[in-house]
Amino acid sequence: MSQSGNPTWMDLGTDDLDGAQTFYSELFGWNFNDQGPDFGGYRMIQLGDAFVGGAMDSRMTPEGLADEPQFPTSWTIYLRVDDIDAALARVEPAGGSVMMPAMQVGEAGSMALVTAPDGAVVGMWQPAEFPGYDFTGQPGSPVWFETMSKDYDAASAFYTEVFGWNLVQMPGIPEGQPRYATNGSEADAGCGICEAHTFLPDEVPSYWRVYLQVEDTDAAVANIQHLGGRLLDGPMDSPFGRLATVADPQGGMFQVITSSYEG
Repeated sequence: MSQSGNPTWMDLGTDDLDGAQTFYSELFGWNFNDQGPDFGGYRMIQLGDAFVGGAMDSRMTPEGLADEPQFPTSWTIYLRVDDIDAALARVEPAGGSVMMPAMQVGEAGSMALVTAPDGAVVGMWQPAEFPGYDFTGQPGSPVWFETMSKDYDAASAFYTEVFGWNLVQMPGIPEGQPRYATNGSEADAGCGICEAHTFLPDEVPSYWRVYLQVEDTDAAVANIQHLGGRLLDGPMDSPFGRLATVADPQGGMFQVITSSYEG
């Protein structure tokens, strides 16, 4: 189970759930398991026996399927909290807003959605019987999460106040370059925050993103394009591995990386 404040789950909201299932199943070998009408057709994603995340129809509302998507196709990242009501009470004083109040999900746990002061949407998950995704580091699994922030100072204070982050600045960044910090240091780091206002386009808000491990980034990019997805940036080498920014056929963005993770 992830430590409090770190990512513990992710799910995809898309208006073409079957198309997304086909894409990700062929790309990563994921299995999608429909949880049935009681859970709005939510699909749990597994890679072998390991849980990876979930997927849902973005047209789904409490009253059933709407005619139009309720939000653009995107991945939502959930941070673990020990007391979801207490965490939600800290959101507005820290400059954020509550999008969806706490909701119990069967016996699995409780979820909520909030907006940080920089506009990034992030989920909360208080586990009960279900702890979250399995960090295996294997190809097809999440290996890193970060928020790209257009208001680094406000967002840093927000995640510290609401989720109890211990921000550690990444060393070696030249003065004047975008700042980057992690929640925890080195091997204990669970996620990151990147100062992104200097390079994100005006129309792109702050957001969270996930890195998915692949055996060969260039081969994965070629396969993504073959399956109807798009290359948005890269591939490029970084101190942490060769990576690329891509999108699925419905527009959901994510990163692929060939990292040096050793589980």
